[in-house]
Amino acid sequence: MYQFVPKFHLYRYIDYSLSNVYHVNIFILMYNKQVYLSKMIFIHSFYLSFFIIIAITRDSRHKRRATGGRRHPHQKKRKFEVGRPPAMTKLGAQRVHLVRGRGGNLKYRALRLEEGNYSWGTENVTKPTRIIDVVYNASNNELVRTKTLVKNAVVLVDATPFRQYYEAHYKSRVTKKQVTEEGGAKYNRESLPVAATASKATQAKYAERKAELTKKVDPKIEEQLVTGRLLAVISSRPGQAGRADGYILEGSELEFYQRKIAQKKTK
Repeated sequence: MYQFVPKFHLYRYIDYSLSNVYHVNIFILMYNKQVYLSKMIFIHSFYLSFFIIIAITRDSRHKRRATGGRRHPHQKKRKFEVGRPPAMTKLGAQRVHLVRGRGGNLKYRALRLEEGNYSWGTENVTKPTRIIDVVYNASNNELVRTKTLVKNAVVLVDATPFRQYYEAHYKSRVTKKQVTEEGGAKYNRESLPVAATASKATQAKYAERKAELTKKVDPKIEEQLVTGRLLAVISSRPGQAGRADGYILEGSELEFYQRKIAQKKTK
């Protein structure tokens, strides 16, 4: 539809025809012997050609008032209101880009992440662990299919660091399940030996921890420790902080998400 325009003809057209024009709706851009039409603002000053691409802005001047009345646009768009494209952080080898923000501040735009720090709330312990998979997202199932890491996404993380802590702290180990006569699953706990050289105070400390184990640790957490995977939620913002940190699901919150994941599988 559009014929090829030589480069010098294009520049001559801009210099002579736009010497007194400041706003242009259509600007001809030539690249690799092709002509494109792009909507831009052209600013001409001292025969130097500068142009600014119209971007999406995060302002509220275009919105109506609470009463329904229209607002008068008393000012134009500002650079600090510009919106950037989403990071859409994927699951993979770590890749983080630096983005300069207003005031010289930096944002850490994570494009790919594969690990993060996850806290076990009831045990008051945090361990770095590997992210295995994205299993649920309340906002969009497409983010689950593409394994996109965003805040509040439910992920599966490697349970090895937490299992090692469990065994070292409680001197107990959860073995694989056994099917009972009632048809339910049962997980057995095995006591690990305390060092023979340990003092009586140390032995009493471990004995006290073992006594509190049933009350303190959620049985559903112990079941996941056997499988080697824990359900967790990302609480950081990978596209802003460059990290995918979060916490292990427990209690009623864990039951809620397990029910949601099971419902999704049955559909």
